[in-house]
Amino acid sequence: MRALLGLAARSAWSRRFVLALIVLSIALSTFLLLGIERLRQDVRQNFAQAVSGTDLIVGPRTGAVQLMLYAVFRVGSATNNIGWDSVQALAAQRQVAWTVPIALGDSHRGFAVVGTTPAYFEHFRYGERQPLVLATGRAFGDGLSHVYEAVIGAEVAERLGYRLGQRLVLSHGDGAFAANDHADKPFTVVGVLARTGTPVDRSVHIPLSGIEAIHLDWIAGAPMPGAKISAEAAAAQDLTPRTVTAVLVGLKSRAAVFAVQRWVRGYGDEPLMAVLPGVALDELWEVLGAGERALQAVSVLVAVVSLAGLVAVILAGLDARRRELAILRSVGAGPRQVLALLAVEGALVTLCGVLLGALACAGAIALLGDIALQRWGQVLHARWPGPDEMRLMGLLLLGGWLASLVPGWRAYRLSLADGLSPRA
Repeated sequence: MRALLGLAARSAWSRRFVLALIVLSIALSTFLLLGIERLRQDVRQNFAQAVSGTDLIVGPRTGAVQLMLYAVFRVGSATNNIGWDSVQALAAQRQVAWTVPIALGDSHRGFAVVGTTPAYFEHFRYGERQPLVLATGRAFGDGLSHVYEAVIGAEVAERLGYRLGQRLVLSHGDGAFAANDHADKPFTVVGVLARTGTPVDRSVHIPLSGIEAIHLDWIAGAPMPGAKISAEAAAAQDLTPRTVTAVLVGLKSRAAVFAVQRWVRGYGDEPLMAVLPGVALDELWEVLGAGERALQAVSVLVAVVSLAGLVAVILAGLDARRRELAILRSVGAGPRQVLALLAVEGALVTLCGVLLGALACAGAIALLGDIALQRWGQVLHARWPGPDEMRLMGLLLLGGWLASLVPGWRAYRLSLADGLSPRA
């Protein structure tokens, strides 16, 4: 077997230019397969860890997926809001450790505005229960002097070039109409959050009192004619929220999850629902599964094309090697040894391509990790290939070996006389 391996290696080296192209083709297919698999895993992990440490998310009665979309990912809008009395009743439940209300609906230059309380910076978690960290500045506080303060996400600061002390004007809704700008009540940036790779990076956080202040002279989504209230006068009024969009809830014990869910479901003052973030995120991911499967199908097709190229090149070069194979037969090599020779060559070529592709994938992840985080908020984890990736590499190796059996079988059937006297 050692002699056969050496012979296969020397034979492959003699045709190194052509085989190098096949190795490169297999490496690219391996790179694509492993890259898509790693990206799929990391995107799903980031997706599932957009919020952690929150036991329930309570909102108006709607679909669980829709609630997660606007409450966590700032996508879409709520069909209804929750009354402040309901928020207080929820917080008063003995199983509830903390609540973080959030109010959505405004924006700033395409970024979502999140009205919340200082408890948001204390209790919100992402990833492996990682807390929010301020890169610069501080969180906003309670009281009259903090009404017009804002804490922005890392992507907002980077893309808009904002720093501490920056004045910003919020827009009502998506900001499509200039008349909806709250230009009379600007906010001041007092803090910039460190990058998290979650929708927090793309959010502008202001106090709930600030949400109330900018809407005091608005009604039904439009400014009230002749009822202009200055920023100072608005801050001096009672700014207790009337409604919020959703509530993040932390419990004293995970065992109380279903009890609190039943309480929310049976709450009589208004229709509410409570969803478990993990369950809802899995359900939401299933909605996005078609795109994931399409990417996997494309990478599999690329791998199949690469292996087909391996077969085509070996078959195309077989006529040129018929004399070589006939000489091997004449010195005592049997048909099975010839078959084994070509099978080993195909396996070596495939192994080189797979290893090169795996190394290229690992290098790309290491080099592009910071860029992906800074530009797209996507965390790429440089780690040893997992079971799914090892399985893909094994399938590629098996596929390459099986592909090499096709020309090997043809060589197996070549006769000695045919090899010594090839047809013109």
